[in-house]
This record gives sequence, structure tokens and C-alpha cells, in this order.
Amino acid sequence: MTTTTTDTPWEPPIAGTEVEQLLGALDRLRWTFRWKADGLDAAGLQARIGASTLTLGGLLKHLAACEDYMFTTKMRGEPIGAPWDANGWDGSNDWEFASAADDSPAELYALWDGAVERSRARVAAALAEGGLDQPVHASSPDGQHASLRRLVCDMVEEYGRHTGHADLLREAVDGRVGEDPPAGWRP
Repeated sequence: MTTTTTDTPWEPPIAGTEVEQLLGALDRLRWTFRWKADGLDAAGLQARIGASTLTLGGLLKHLAACEDYMFTTKMRGEPIGAPWDANGWDGSNDWEFASAADDSPAELYALWDGAVERSRARVAAALAEGGLDQPVHASSPDGQHASLRRLVCDMVEEYGRHTGHADLLREAVDGRVGEDPPAGWRP
């Protein structure tokens, strides 16, 4: 799905195909997450709430890794590749959360923006080869392969969880609240 040039490109279609609805839901969460994390300095991206070690910077890096892992390794069975193979990624569950503190805001935003751009292109290419029912590389222990639909739904779930975290973190940083970016907003 190509984002539109309207004032609200995050708005999913009112009535679309299954592909348009699923990708529209994912893109809405992506836009909302990016808006929640946008425009912060290093201190804002490293801010924490209570005893939690979760930060907006860590979430930016984590979701960037999820994007590339989901739509490269799980979808095609290929190594996660650049930029991860050159930035110290060790594949552990907490690396991106902990290492984000060493990255500048510009690096974190570029990492996430690039990963989303790559994911959109990879999913579009996969959809051109077949629909949501096509099997992907990822499989269960019994050898049953997941569908592309499953991967897209898994990303919707991942963003749903972490956009809620981002909402709380951003409100604590500077009071920004809201469900959607304001009309016309761009990162």
C-alpha cells in the first residue's frame, strides 16, 4: 500500500480489500507510533517511567528491528542484513532496547524510517507475487509454513502493543497525547 499525499495518510480506507484494510491498519499504527516518538532530543528518547527500562528510543530501534526481521528473515528466510549486520545487532531480545541509548536521535529516526520503507517495499513485492495466503519462510515446529497474512497481523499486534507504550512514555516526556497525528503532520 502506498501512502497517500493527503493531510491524513494514516487513515485506512473506509471500505477496501482485505490487503488494503490490513496494510492500512498497520500503516495507521506506524504513523501513530512515529508521531508519538517524533521530534525528541536524546533526553526525551531516553526518558523512562517508574521502574521500567523502556524508552521511546528503545522502541524506535526495536520496531525497526522487528520490521526488518519480519519482512526479511521470517518472510523470505534471508539474513536480516543491512543496517543490522554493521551496527552490532546480536539478535538477542533486549539488544535494541539497551543499545538505543548509544544512538543519536537522528540515527534512531533514520533507522526506523528506513526499516519501514524497506518493509513496505518488501511486502508490496511479495503481494505482487501472490496474495496474503502465500506461504512464507517462517514455520511451526511441525513444518507448517505461516502465511503472509500471519506476518502482517503479527506486525499489527507488535505495533498495537508498543504504540500503547509510546503513548504513555510521550505523555510523561512533554504531555503529548492523542490517538492520531494532527492533520498535515509529517515526521
